[in-house]
Amino acid sequence: MDDHAVAARLAAEAGELLLKIRAQGGAAGDRQSDDLLLRRLAEERPGDAVLSEESADDGVRLQRERVWIVDPLDGTREYGEPPREDWAVHVALAVDGVPAVGAVALPAAGLVLHTGEPPVVPPRAPGPIRLAVSRTRPPAAVARLVERLDAMLVPMGSAGAKAMAVVRGEVDVYAHSGGQYEWDSCAPVAVAASAGLHVSRLDGSPLRYNQADPYLPDLLICRPEFAAAVLDALAR
Repeated sequence: MDDHAVAARLAAEAGELLLKIRAQGGAAGDRQSDDLLLRRLAEERPGDAVLSEESADDGVRLQRERVWIVDPLDGTREYGEPPREDWAVHVALAVDGVPAVGAVALPAAGLVLHTGEPPVVPPRAPGPIRLAVSRTRPPAAVARLVERLDAMLVPMGSAGAKAMAVVRGEVDVYAHSGGQYEWDSCAPVAVAASAGLHVSRLDGSPLRYNQADPYLPDLLICRPEFAAAVLDALAR
């Protein structure tokens, strides 16, 4: 399998496992999905390094060009609230710091979106700009966008679910500030970029991965026709 197929296959396998064990709760889901992904990556790509939210970072990845960046269960809270669908599995490959390959599984929705078959973003529905926001902790950047773009908020769960909502045409913009890590965004960014969406930091600078500190606090994924207006609103 090529790298795109590996990412899609492993995200799907982890998603299937998570559906089977969902009654055990989020902690069990995090642990067992992580175990599966680490085992399968060791089988499929034994020469590559891995950065996972649920495993210790031994620093080996910093000497490697190819690093798999995974979030075994993105949206633990939503996963623990069946039948919610807004949780995900992220499997990405960063090559020289660039998210080159990615797959985001939305297991409860029966979907795996990946770079091997770049998604086609549907035409936009008429109406105000729609912003994907957290159900419980909307970031400060959102308030500025609502005020300056007369935007409408669409609450939902995990980072992957929000990013894929842009890809699926359900919202127009996902802007996050206030704290994330590389595993929160690497796979969603790879998939969104492959679909032709704008991806960047909130100041418009590129997103870089496999850094010594995996903290990557802000993110913008949006339809390209809104990128300039969103970046201008954030900069003011």
